[in-house]
Amino acid sequence: MDSKQRFSERVEAYVKYRPGYPAEALDYLYNESGFAEAEKIADIGAGTGIFSGLLLDRGSEVIAVEPNGDMRSAAEKELSGRPGYRTVDAAAERTGLPDGSVCAIVCAQAFHWFDREEAREEFQRILKPGGPVALIWNNRLTEGSPFLEAYERLLQDYGTDYHQVNHRNTSNIETEELERFFGEGRMTLAKFVNRQVFDFEGLSGRLNSSSYAPAPGHPNYEPMMAELRRIFDATQQDGHVFFDYETEVYWGRF
Repeated sequence: MDSKQRFSERVEAYVKYRPGYPAEALDYLYNESGFAEAEKIADIGAGTGIFSGLLLDRGSEVIAVEPNGDMRSAAEKELSGRPGYRTVDAAAERTGLPDGSVCAIVCAQAFHWFDREEAREEFQRILKPGGPVALIWNNRLTEGSPFLEAYERLLQDYGTDYHQVNHRNTSNIETEELERFFGEGRMTLAKFVNRQVFDFEGLSGRLNSSSYAPAPGHPNYEPMMAELRRIFDATQQDGHVFFDYETEVYWGRF
């Protein structure tokens, strides 16, 4: 599937059930990475606007670049009335923004979908000299509790293309690849704790927000949901399970 269209049928679930980002990560970006001095920030691959909203909360002017019309519309519905926000219908590799027009760039849960070489050239073109670039992921933990481990097995057993599109596998993006993207010795990594707490309805929504989860009508959908129910019943605590993440912030200057 075209990566730009993967989430078109999952926008509602994405908006409702995908995690936000910890305040400590935003504090780090603004206090340590130079975002506080950035008058205009490009949120590349902005999706439904989860991260754009957090940037607006900090008083930043945001240009949200997103090629998927359904996700962009969801972001506009939520954020278009806020000062300093505008969207651009474009891809990371060809944003259409003027040369040197933004002071910082952020990609939240999106960079693994980009062509890295083309994106790097485009970022260098639109970024003012010395501006920071931050690549951010909420990495779901796959071990550490019976729930986390059982949920990972469910994805491996029922996911349509989980092994191919999990960002840890997509295009072999690892720390070494990201260091090459920024340039040797120019990248800094910071990590933060993040968590979602779900009842079964929320857990179902979170699963179905993932592009690799079988959709209703797929042969694996009903078996997957039955297994999810079994996992929830076996691991819930007072009617809830804990979705734990490590939020990673990779940042640097070209």
